[in-house]
Amino acid sequence: MSGTSKTNYLITGGSGFIGSYLTDALLARGDSVVILDNLSTGRLANLRPHPDLRFIHGSVLDELMVDELVHQCDVVVHLAAAVGVKLIVEQPLRCLTTNIRGSEIVIEAAHRYRKKILITSTSEIYGKNSSGPLGEDADRVLGSPAVVRWAYSTAKAVDEILANAYHKERGLPTIIVRLFNTVGPRQSPAYGMVIPRLVQQALCDAPLTVFGDGTQTRCFAHVADVVDALLRLLDHETAIGHTFNIGSADEVSILELAKSIVELTGSTAGINLIPYSEAYVAGFEDMARRVPDTTKLRMLTGWEPRRTLDDILMETIAHARREMAPAENPVHT
Repeated sequence: MSGTSKTNYLITGGSGFIGSYLTDALLARGDSVVILDNLSTGRLANLRPHPDLRFIHGSVLDELMVDELVHQCDVVVHLAAAVGVKLIVEQPLRCLTTNIRGSEIVIEAAHRYRKKILITSTSEIYGKNSSGPLGEDADRVLGSPAVVRWAYSTAKAVDEILANAYHKERGLPTIIVRLFNTVGPRQSPAYGMVIPRLVQQALCDAPLTVFGDGTQTRCFAHVADVVDALLRLLDHETAIGHTFNIGSADEVSILELAKSIVELTGSTAGINLIPYSEAYVAGFEDMARRVPDTTKLRMLTGWEPRRTLDDILMETIAHARREMAPAENPVHT
């Protein structure tokens, strides 16, 4: 981007956790941002007022609104999606509608006006493929469509397939990213996200609940590192037509993660192992490990995550303490 031109980005789901950080980064470098969000999981408190920021309260399912906003922008970043295992398990129909129909509407509008679009997909694409690290061309291993988790994985795969078809057949400039576990301050514990949930439990001195036996491993990337990757891909013409994993390859078991959080918070609470059947629903399936191979992203852009898991945990704990402080310490005038 040259110093004189300002790019106008439309970010669907822009007041959510990742969207709000991306918004901050784009505004900081001189671009303008329009956010379309229905605030089902996003929060206005995540956004700071800025002369180049416009917020529209609305849904990606509103075809006329999406059409108008896509027409007015230069680049679309489609983040709006139903996220979090808890939400997906509890409200499968809403998730499917948002994730399939919503993406279809946004992609169709991008094609209508020939706008570049970045579509955010998920590591859930790989299903229960627990081999690792997973490259972008790794096999999808899915269970029954009757299991809600695999229905979500399939919905996101439909988004990817649609974007690829529009790129190959109609020449739509698309970039697909598969986000692995993205964490950091502003992430809500409400939708089953493991780190904010464990941090909140630790700070309340409530037992930290770890599902299954705790040996399952995940890799956590700081949201600022993930946004750095998104910006590099948005700025790189060669990224068009490709799919990229974004995530850290630093693996940790969920039990070890809980122990670290207990240690860093100074919590006196213990750790409770909860069977999946009690945490979610009978027949819930999880994967033993999920590790991204980010070679493709690194080779194209030079990106590497800069923040360690300890950095992430300390920052998230400090943020959670600030969020909880007003309730614990009312100001007496």
